[in-house]
Amino acid sequence: MLILGIDPGLGTTGWGIISADGNRLSHVANGQIRTDAKAPLAQRLLALDAALTDLILMHRPGGAAVEEVFVNANPQSTLKLGQARGVCLLNAARANLDVGEYAARLVKKSVVGVGNASKDQIHAMVGRLLPGAAIAGPDAADALAVAITHAHHQATARRIAR
Repeated sequence: MLILGIDPGLGTTGWGIISADGNRLSHVANGQIRTDAKAPLAQRLLALDAALTDLILMHRPGGAAVEEVFVNANPQSTLKLGQARGVCLLNAARANLDVGEYAARLVKKSVVGVGNASKDQIHAMVGRLLPGAAIAGPDAADALAVAITHAHHQATARRIAR
């Protein structure tokens, strides 16, 4: 099964696609979607939606996972992040994907082993879990970590259901 992981952001949204076959994970693709900071908010959200639609049509994932919003000191930033996240959730739902949502601390704990891991630690561990992957940057590494977390949680849920 292919899983699309998304680390939402208005300026940069990271994405990563992995293949999960039981406990075996492999890298398929990853990247970053950037929106024009000078464009109106509605146009930026539309550009994010279009890019995600293209990704889903190209790779045909069977599921998706999106990182939850964390609260910034700046309420405007949190609101914009929430709007970008909403576009990501809507896009995945429109493609009829089952969508998992994970808090950043849970993703860090699942991938690195501690909930306060740094971006560098996440990037390094994702590189170890997906050998040979050329990771497009920290947002893409975070998105791959979200996809890995989703794969692990799905595998655990399947084992419990048996």
